[in-house]
Amino acid sequence: MTTLTWYGHATLGLETGGQHILVDPFFSGNPSATISPDKVKADFILVTHGHGDHVGDTVAIAKRTGALVISNFEIATWLGNQGVQTHGQHLGGGYRHPFGYLKLTLALHGSALPDGSYGGNPAGFLLTTNDGKKIYLAGDTGLFGDMKLIGEEGLDLAVIPIGDNFTMGPEDALRAVKLLTPKVVIPIHFGTWGLIDQDPAAWAARVEKETAARAVVLKPGEVFEF
Repeated sequence: MTTLTWYGHATLGLETGGQHILVDPFFSGNPSATISPDKVKADFILVTHGHGDHVGDTVAIAKRTGALVISNFEIATWLGNQGVQTHGQHLGGGYRHPFGYLKLTLALHGSALPDGSYGGNPAGFLLTTNDGKKIYLAGDTGLFGDMKLIGEEGLDLAVIPIGDNFTMGPEDALRAVKLLTPKVVIPIHFGTWGLIDQDPAAWAARVEKETAARAVVLKPGEVFEF
């Protein structure tokens, strides 16, 4: 069994095969965070891009837990210079980690690091767990046509932003579901601040009316098992 916890904003926890994976660990300063960074478990940390609300508490958590941080090569180098263990990859490249095969996908966004350093290309993650589940974590992105290619992988779960302004809004996120054709879709990156407030229940109802996907709306701190 694999579980996914939404900690608010774009911060996720995955547990699969006994491994704890944190994604974009933004706890300090996250008004919807349900746990503090000194309490969260992590064997691995995935960072989609360099913005402060995604890099978040990566350095502190990685140093406390010894977690390996996986991101694009530029972010991995930046974090490595701060004494963190890292593994750099790049768009389209995959690697078999202890928790499964992880490939970096395209994302349409920015990636400047908190100190203004170059953060390389933003990314999403396509994870094939060791028991064969396919999970697409879109990261911060706009809609793009190659989501159809990602969908051809046969997705058990897609996690996508719906907040608008900085990422896809509800309309484009619905179009994304139609391209990705996942069994289950979970919306994130909404409601953290007024600028990205949305009605996730209304969006989920449209998804289930217009696609074959099941839409699961989590509250911060809730867990989805599959």
